[in-house]
Amino acid sequence: MPQPPSLTPQQRAAALAKAAQARKARAEIKDQLKNGRVTLSGLLGRAANDDIVGKMKVLAVLESLPGTGKVKARRLMEQIGISETRRLQGLGAKQRHALLEAIGRP
Repeated sequence: MPQPPSLTPQQRAAALAKAAQARKARAEIKDQLKNGRVTLSGLLGRAANDDIVGKMKVLAVLESLPGTGKVKARRLMEQIGISETRRLQGLGAKQRHALLEAIGRP
């Protein structure tokens, strides 16, 4: 198995800081979604242009919706035909439309 590239301590620190910032931003987005300050359709629209939003997993986003838990989110994804590992930027137009219809929200 190939080894990952070796990084200098400065490069490693920068990568860790960037990853922490991305995790914090994704947590804030999920909190906004949970509190109704952001809609699912708004997130799907931002996914193509915003790398932070685009790399969020669909399952994590659905679980953040009010009234949708882990089981309901997984069932919904299974019904639509979305893999559990799919990210927002990887959804096709038909999957986005089906997801918004199934949720019944803008």
